Amino acid sequence: MSTRFRELDATKILDTIAALETRVGERFPESGLRQLCVALLAIGRDASARAAAIAEPNWPLRVLVGLLIAAILVIVIGAVTTLHLSTTFSDFGSFAQAVDAGVNDVVLLSIGIFFLVGIERRIKRRRVLHALHELRSLAHIADMHQLTKDPESLGGTSGAAEHPMTRVDLARYLDYVTELLSLVSKIAALYVQRFDDEVAMDAVNDIESLTTGLSRKIWQKITLLDMSLPRAM
Repeated sequence: MSTRFRELDATKILDTIAALETRVGERFPESGLRQLCVALLAIGRDASARAAAIAEPNWPLRVLVGLLIAAILVIVIGAVTTLHLSTTFSDFGSFAQAVDAGVNDVVLLSIGIFFLVGIERRIKRRRVLHALHELRSLAHIADMHQLTKDPESLGGTSGAAEHPMTRVDLARYLDYVTELLSLVSKIAALYVQRFDDEVAMDAVNDIESLTTGLSRKIWQKITLLDMSLPRAM
């Protein structure tokens, strides 16, 4: 079956952001919201490239880690083969000490190998979390654009424009903000679509919860506006 409906298409998301920027520009050409859409489009393009790079294996790093692990194992095996052990132990205490020392060495060696194997994942995770922090900040900026848009006190401006908003314009403006917030969460999801990491997944879920919560508050305003609009509209 085609993967068309199995994963997000970064190109479609970028097209949707561009379409939203066009719609905002037609109705609110000088608004800060339009500039925010432009910024989101640029972030989306970067996110598409970053997500693709994160999904790809880092072969140079993997080769380096593999060589380091092989070197450690060679050193350990060489040390064991050259170690002169007595065939018998004088007492149980000596045997227990030898076993304890061997177990500690194995544990430390396992921790070292585990650390080396996880380097690539930690590097990718750090890149994802840094990118998600940028998206989280953008979501809060989008929320700032609608905070002053109060249905109970119309007459505010649509950004740099000096013309007061009508109720219809305000409802459309708030709707655009919710669309932008939804697209923020979609861009965030790109980072973990092919990168299976629990920490990164939790961070993406946090952004989705944030944008959903912000949109819910905005829709309460839109509902108040719809209730106050003439039914003929």
